[in-house]
Amino acid sequence: MTTTSFTVLLPTPCPRVLPLPLFSGKVAAGFPSPADDYVEKTLDLNELLIQKPAATFFVRAQGESMLGAGIHPNDILVVDRSIEPVPGKIVICSLNGELTVKRLERDNERWKLKAENPAYADIVIYEALELVIWGVVTNVIHPL
Repeated sequence: MTTTSFTVLLPTPCPRVLPLPLFSGKVAAGFPSPADDYVEKTLDLNELLIQKPAATFFVRAQGESMLGAGIHPNDILVVDRSIEPVPGKIVICSLNGELTVKRLERDNERWKLKAENPAYADIVIYEALELVIWGVVTNVIHPL
């Protein structure tokens, strides 16, 4: 069984507001289009990424089991403990004392933690495993 380790990063109690300009024009990913030269409003990344500050924490991903979900080594994951971990959500959990990130799935009556990389096996949940779900991943921050 391969697990992924993390560094847990807790948000500061009173995050500094850092409003940055948000331009109203969109950037074409295909053919270029004329850009609008005015700012629609300001945008604070805390406001964009964190819905419930008291229930949110950050972890740094390590390993390649979730590449198919867009989670790469050293990415920072935004995790919300207040969101219900339902099938299809990507969760951070402690599995026999080790943290891992996987997609929560239910196949008939069996729960499993699904890897998003075919090189890694899914983990079928059974009674002997000690599983604690810490929260649901809401955003991934990764450099290009």
